[in-house]
Amino acid sequence: MHPPLPLLWQDEHMVALYKPAGWLVHRTGLDAGETRFVVQALRDQIGRHVYPVHRLDKGTCGVLVMGLHPAAAHALAEAFAGHAVRKQYLALVRGWAPLQAEVDHPLRPDDAPPDTPAQAAHTSITRLARLELPQASDARFASTRASLVLAEPTTGRRHQIRRHLKHLAHPIIGDATHGKGPLNRWWAARLGLRRLWLHAWRLQLPHPADGRPITLDSGLRWPAVLHDQGDAPPWGDWQARVLTLPWQADPAGGALP
Repeated sequence: MHPPLPLLWQDEHMVALYKPAGWLVHRTGLDAGETRFVVQALRDQIGRHVYPVHRLDKGTCGVLVMGLHPAAAHALAEAFAGHAVRKQYLALVRGWAPLQAEVDHPLRPDDAPPDTPAQAAHTSITRLARLELPQASDARFASTRASLVLAEPTTGRRHQIRRHLKHLAHPIIGDATHGKGPLNRWWAARLGLRRLWLHAWRLQLPHPADGRPITLDSGLRWPAVLHDQGDAPPWGDWQARVLTLPWQADPAGGALP
């Protein structure tokens, strides 16, 4: 049995939760061995049918929203499709990323034929902090560099943030598909955990019933904020393993808004 999924918002129209890393949103034949599915677990937890309106990759943790009836799900899906949702992610990436970058790099689906036209894709990247560790993860270099970045996708292509950061030559640490295996293994040993370090931090969207703007965030804060609650927060891995690294904050990035 797994513990209850942390709920961030619930009313008669929608529910928002913290999706743990390693969970699938719903069942898929592509990962037949997985047993943890958000849709089924959340349905059983709150005793209501739930309707997915967007998705997070299996390795991504953070804010996930679902409708609680078809009309709400339709309104939420339209908001996502119409770019009326502001999405903000945190990522731990290789090297020192640029302070600011606008990535306009069209993408085609991963499994599409080579002649499939690429679709427009845009992500804004802001470097919040950088670090340099004296240990070498690569024999060619005497130290290891990394950045903490805020990624804001304005389109919703599959694996968009992961692919756009790879396009910048700053892949997300722990990305087995778009990153580097030796570096991922080095960081897994350093952090004591093997996972994709991508966090869905905040969603700003119109409420499906009346359109009023609402903000949903995971509770994670940069710079790290210590909490005294007895139960570990769902983003505890990020706070304990990533945000406590010896970061040098960037003036342009500063604290999260």
